[in-house]
Amino acid sequence: MATCEERVQNSYEQRMADLRQLWTAYCQGKEDVEELGNIYEYGLCFDFVGSGTFEGQSEGYYRYQLSWGGPADEFRFYPRQWRIEYWFLDWFDGAKWIPNGYDRAFLMELYDWFEGAGMCDKH
Repeated sequence: MATCEERVQNSYEQRMADLRQLWTAYCQGKEDVEELGNIYEYGLCFDFVGSGTFEGQSEGYYRYQLSWGGPADEFRFYPRQWRIEYWFLDWFDGAKWIPNGYDRAFLMELYDWFEGAGMCDKH
């Protein structure tokens, strides 16, 4: 079986393609995207994970969790440094991808949308 390191880029690219389709539909006032649904229902949750929640975790972050179990994936937003990470996690393995350029700008727009909805308390 392939490692998370070998699978993270492909998973990230698929998630970004899905999110772009959903965001475009939302911005155009469309309800759903065929086979994807809508931006409101795409992820599992958007929440804050405080520092120390997991062993070795020194800082808190906002998590846009897309799936859980094995595998799981999520975007992590670190607002104090304005850092974004995409994590692909499978049993006892995990790898991250750092969005940059256009992807990073798009994800910051998505974060601003969550913040505008009142989902980002200042921690």
